[in-house]
Amino acid sequence: MTLALILAIITLVLLIAVFAAAGTAKLARLDGATYPTALTRAAIAFTATLTLATAITGALAATLK
Repeated sequence: MTLALILAIITLVLLIAVFAAAGTAKLARLDGATYPTALTRAAIAFTATLTLATAITGALAATLK
């Protein structure tokens, strides 16, 4: 794999995580949550997305060995 492809994949995963967090925050605000609560939910969604991406990467790396 080239460095450009790896950087593109990392960028894509981070963008997906940011969009998931933004969507979660927006839905929390529409549900009537306060700003701190919405930011907390967004942070949890961001972290969960990155954790899932890491787990999938680890599983694929173990499978491809």
